[in-house]
Amino acid sequence: MNAGFETIGNAILICYDQGAPVLVTDPWITGSAYLGSWGFSHEIPAEQLSAIRNTKYVWLSHGHPDHLQAESIEQLRDKTILLPDHVGKRIHDSLREQGFDVRTMTDRQWYPLSDRVRALCISDLNQDAILLVDINGRLVFNRNDASDHGWESFVRSIVKSYDVSFLLALSSRFGDADMINYFDEDGHRIPVRENVPSLGERNAHRTETVGARYFVPFSSMHVYQRSDSVWANQYRTSLADYGAGFRSDRCEILPAYLRYDCETDHAEAIGPAELPTVIRSPADFGDDWDEPLEASDVATAETYFKSIERLGAVADYVNLRVGGRDNFITLGKRKFERGVTFEAPRHSLVTALRYEIFDDLLIGNFMKTRLHGNWGPGRLYPNFTPFVAKYADNGRAKSERELDDYFKAYRKRALLDFLKYSFEKKAEAIYRSYVTESSIAHRLAKNAYWLYKKSLR
Repeated sequence: MNAGFETIGNAILICYDQGAPVLVTDPWITGSAYLGSWGFSHEIPAEQLSAIRNTKYVWLSHGHPDHLQAESIEQLRDKTILLPDHVGKRIHDSLREQGFDVRTMTDRQWYPLSDRVRALCISDLNQDAILLVDINGRLVFNRNDASDHGWESFVRSIVKSYDVSFLLALSSRFGDADMINYFDEDGHRIPVRENVPSLGERNAHRTETVGARYFVPFSSMHVYQRSDSVWANQYRTSLADYGAGFRSDRCEILPAYLRYDCETDHAEAIGPAELPTVIRSPADFGDDWDEPLEASDVATAETYFKSIERLGAVADYVNLRVGGRDNFITLGKRKFERGVTFEAPRHSLVTALRYEIFDDLLIGNFMKTRLHGNWGPGRLYPNFTPFVAKYADNGRAKSERELDDYFKAYRKRALLDFLKYSFEKKAEAIYRSYVTESSIAHRLAKNAYWLYKKSLR
């Protein structure tokens, strides 16, 4: 293949020109993710591993360890690292301190990477990012884990100018690529809700909405391997699930692991071997569920949670249940009406607090999260998780003043898009407070929403 691309692993896109690898995205190629919880579902063949190790550029979308994995990026130390222009610059500063050659991509600007490969990146306030790659006049839209934060109309306008375009995006039938290990106040597991009756139908809608010709399953290929998270494997999305119900006269679905020639427009499946799940003990990752917190650990936790000022306005307390002992951290001066209990093993919890990677605990799905009081249908969204894991941990915005500056920075980059996104989110919150997802009204409204999004094309 002279010019084209391949998809492999969890969220790896490899772009070629003159038969040589030019760019690779989010190269998780070794080790585990989320404090040992996630492992590989399929092998990465030797041919693709060689291409990854011989590429010129590496693009990292965001800080989740299935996209930025420390052991993997260390193997690519001699490459040029391309980063989204995330406010807070945590990834940029950390990699620069470690001696990597790091370059930030200004939003909505094309960067030539070779004679026939160029790339455009957009970061967003959720500390995610998207990448558009033009390979010999074909467009690859690498959406990975990102949701629209105001950039979709801009992307749609670019997609329109290409006859051949691809949408690569995370999609999950049960939502297990995020947090699903919830419990109610009485300690009963909150049932995992299936996101959509047909994942393929939703993927077709999304592809039609942006105007892409092809959908490629992406960024959701993993297995749970810790004995305390292996329960979640029943909610993994299989390769067959992505296309179930995929019907469209405007777009097609392609295999998840794909080689596409951007000269001949020939596509073929790579077909890597599925790996057996090897269940590993939490002790392999330093965890002992019977080990309690030390006094210094509790102090670290108090400093961590109390430094995020917004939490005091949305929750009364956080309780850390470790080694069978409760450790309450008071956030507000109100009654103890709304709070959350995180039950986790000491080592992983302290690691997440000290390195400010709390999302790794949430998405790892071995930590048990018990909700107290009324958190609404979104549970820890939007009042807890974004302020902790996105804005504070990765965006470095903890105080109300820092948050204000943080949002201003993103608003300044694309004012109209930001305002449109903010209006839609507020309208959605009001709508969800009155309409349940199981109602006929919700189904009718959802269908009307997809028709509206498609009409924008």
